[in-house]
Amino acid sequence: MPGGDEPTVAKVIELIGSSPKGWEDAAANAVKEASKTVRNIKGVYLKGCTAKVKDNKIVEYRANVKISFVVDRES
Repeated sequence: MPGGDEPTVAKVIELIGSSPKGWEDAAANAVKEASKTVRNIKGVYLKGCTAKVKDNKIVEYRANVKISFVVDRES
């Protein structure tokens, strides 16, 4: 955790999550995958949504998200 005088530094990464269920699930999948390697996730911004279509039906939902997290600093 940052000390009293040290500023908090946040970083933002951009990911695309996917799901056969819907855009909300696609965004949740992106956060779930990011959490496997990123600590201190504080927020997610839904940048946009797209979908893959096959035979006139949506077969995959995609959510382009920005995930923000606090950077750990060595003491």
